[in-house]
Amino acid sequence: MPPPLAAAAALLTVPVFPAPRVRLGSSRRERPAAVRAAAALRALPRRLELWPQRLAAVESTPPPSSAPPVPDSSSGLDAGSGGGGSGGDGGGGGADLGWLKVFPHVLTASMANFLFGYHIGVMNGPVEDIARELGFQGNPFLQGLVVSIFIVGAFFGSLGSSALVDKFGCKRTLQIDTIPLIIGALLSAQADSLDEMLLGRFLVGIGIGVNTVLVPLYISEVAPTKYRGSLGTLCQIGTCLGIIGALSLGIPSESDPHWWRTMLYAACVPGFLIAVGMQFAVESPRWLAKVGRFDDARKVVESLWEPSEVDKSMEEIKAVVANDDSLSSWSELLVEPHNRVALIGGSLFFLQQFAGINGVLYFSSLTFRDVGITSGALASLYVGITNFGGALVASNLMDTQGRKKLLIGSYLGMALAMFLIVCGISFPLDEGVAHSLSIAGTLLYIFTFAIGAGPVTGIIIPELSSARTRSKIMGFSFTVHWICNFLVGLYFLELVNKFGVGAVYAGFGGVSLLTALFAYNFIVETKGRSLEEIEMSLSPATPGKRE
Repeated sequence: MPPPLAAAAALLTVPVFPAPRVRLGSSRRERPAAVRAAAALRALPRRLELWPQRLAAVESTPPPSSAPPVPDSSSGLDAGSGGGGSGGDGGGGGADLGWLKVFPHVLTASMANFLFGYHIGVMNGPVEDIARELGFQGNPFLQGLVVSIFIVGAFFGSLGSSALVDKFGCKRTLQIDTIPLIIGALLSAQADSLDEMLLGRFLVGIGIGVNTVLVPLYISEVAPTKYRGSLGTLCQIGTCLGIIGALSLGIPSESDPHWWRTMLYAACVPGFLIAVGMQFAVESPRWLAKVGRFDDARKVVESLWEPSEVDKSMEEIKAVVANDDSLSSWSELLVEPHNRVALIGGSLFFLQQFAGINGVLYFSSLTFRDVGITSGALASLYVGITNFGGALVASNLMDTQGRKKLLIGSYLGMALAMFLIVCGISFPLDEGVAHSLSIAGTLLYIFTFAIGAGPVTGIIIPELSSARTRSKIMGFSFTVHWICNFLVGLYFLELVNKFGVGAVYAGFGGVSLLTALFAYNFIVETKGRSLEEIEMSLSPATPGKRE
């Protein structure tokens, strides 16, 4: 995979998110897992036909009868309707500062996304110097391998993340995960051979694979409902800042061929900060309740959420985790209702990758070069700043406009951006007009991606997932993400050489339109609803669900 494609992965973080557990009836215990899985697969086409109607019912369904009614409030960051559980209203008519109590905890966790962005950006410039010093200069395959081995490690990290989270919880797993991140950075910085560099990058990839699953999951389980969406965008914001930080720190590499070692040593610092900082952060109250530590879970809820929400939230959490006396298995992702959410999670990441973010980033440097910006680092910096601006807009809109609107609007904007780029590339226009269309299309694409396709994908999957299978659905979804990321990077240039940039970009635009249609039909709005309310609404096995 060409080195510039590394920057693409940074925009794909998203991260992404938990949901409550489903209570399963006695029939689940009476039938073998293989029989249940086969029956679920046979019934899946029919269930997908009914899914849009079910989602419409969920969006219009009031909170379950087991929970007390929640007073309507439009103050603060969340002006939308919904259950509103697990989050306070932040007070009267003044400034809404209810998010401040949880902010230090989620900010510490989101430093892992800063590290993700940093490790993506750190290879954007110095890879040529690394190749020269380690003896593989002029070998594009090995240069691409140094970049892409990171994705291979992330694939395995995503697969293994569920077991770590279920056993140790989010807080401890984040601390444990700093081990491969720090060791990998040190190995890369001290590398005297290609093998050492590849091992270091692989270890870093494992750490990043765990973190991309874990951070959105942690934020969604810790944050009060009212601020869950806005705080969830810290994943995207952290990644953007990491890229910008790496690009800025890499400026001296243009004159110092050994500066890349300093940049890789610097990657150890965020790892140490995460390990120390998470010692003072809270554990997820949902995980604490899941392992039977209800008193500790209540202390966390009391310390972070509004007093008026504590009793209601704890009742909902207890109702969801009741009778959950066993660990979930991967085969449960084939069983209703988990199979639907897993299919939606995997589809969202599949469509996100094939909507062309890697391709746009790869050609962005060439687009900027056409208008006189010859510095690749400067072009990447413009892209990073645009991405950061979009993420900031998303943080303000996530809990007011809702996830579904942002996701649909984002992909429609990406399709429009692709149309502008195709016009600039394919039609016989004045050179200045063509360059302007290409630049405008590129920046519009990245901005609209950062508003919805990037952050919402990571946020909404854990929200739709059940508490029992949340970590596994997240791990599965991100595994799909890394596979598609690798495939797009592997075949993108071959497709461009065969069909031309215009045709490939038109295909990306078509996928963007298809994804907007998919979101309209299959995504349920989750803003203003607690994770437990969403789970009880979507689960046919949960008492109190209203159709």
